[in-house]
Amino acid sequence: MFQGVLRMLFSAALAAAMPAASWAADYPDRPIRWLVPFSAGGGSDLATRIVARHVGQTLGQPVVVENRPGAATIVAAQEAARAQPDGYTVLTAGMSTLALNPWLYDDLPYDPQQQLTPVSTLVALPIVLVAAPNSGLHTLDDVKTYLKREPQGSYASLGVGSPHHLAMELFMETVGGRATAVPYKGSPPALQDVAAGVVPLMMADLAAARPLIQAGRLRAIAVPSAKRSAQLPGVPTFAEAGGPIFEAAAWQGVVAPAGTPAPIVEKLSQAIRQALTSPDVVRQLTLQGLEPTGSTPDAFRAYARQEHERWGAVIQGKGLSAE
Repeated sequence: MFQGVLRMLFSAALAAAMPAASWAADYPDRPIRWLVPFSAGGGSDLATRIVARHVGQTLGQPVVVENRPGAATIVAAQEAARAQPDGYTVLTAGMSTLALNPWLYDDLPYDPQQQLTPVSTLVALPIVLVAAPNSGLHTLDDVKTYLKREPQGSYASLGVGSPHHLAMELFMETVGGRATAVPYKGSPPALQDVAAGVVPLMMADLAAARPLIQAGRLRAIAVPSAKRSAQLPGVPTFAEAGGPIFEAAAWQGVVAPAGTPAPIVEKLSQAIRQALTSPDVVRQLTLQGLEPTGSTPDAFRAYARQEHERWGAVIQGKGLSAE
């Protein structure tokens, strides 16, 4: 009788597993929705759209990119966390979503570790310090003087605790300057206001700022990196411009709702990593000033946790809060 019970339990478990296995094998059989927590036109949006086209071709189904800007990526992250864990909703998620917001909000309406599962890293987004052409700021020394002497100084930011905000705050700390952050919901409106002279400065995504720099509507001051950007070879690094040795860059990855079956997560991850090694995708991303990355789900999970601890020390040390 005991053996009969075992056979019944085994048969039940096998029956339960078969639909899931079949579902994963057939996935996807309809369009995939890919949420972006920023306005259209920024570096993260551009990266997502470039990669999504290739992923759709690989998986044989359209990948529909939807912009959900607002509240330091919380709007999109909350929507993704609440979505069905079936592989048909993914989210572009980076430093703010996974590493910064848990330190900046006491009552965050989503838990990045419990409600979102890593799929793959996506891109690194180099940052460039830009100024309005009519601001009178031509060099990094000009910027340092402005930050030290202008009592009503200001700069454009993508919100408290965003990578761009933290980069400027850390820079001001190193040079002994101060300025008020003017928050924006995305890079395009912020950069338009800097170009128009509404706000004089911004630490911006290179991908979003480069067209305006090339058109002469923005002045590139310096890049906070160890070496010059191949996209802006005439723009010095902070160290070359007489500033501190200073490195800052944003990053983005892809996550799915927690509970998404592991075979589907792996299938998505492989399609994204394949895209990020495609010569055509690499060329498009590089032309936009983006650096393709790509990783396994486990490697992305480890990296996100490392960044969470790293930036948590900075945020707590400066006493930053978004509330």
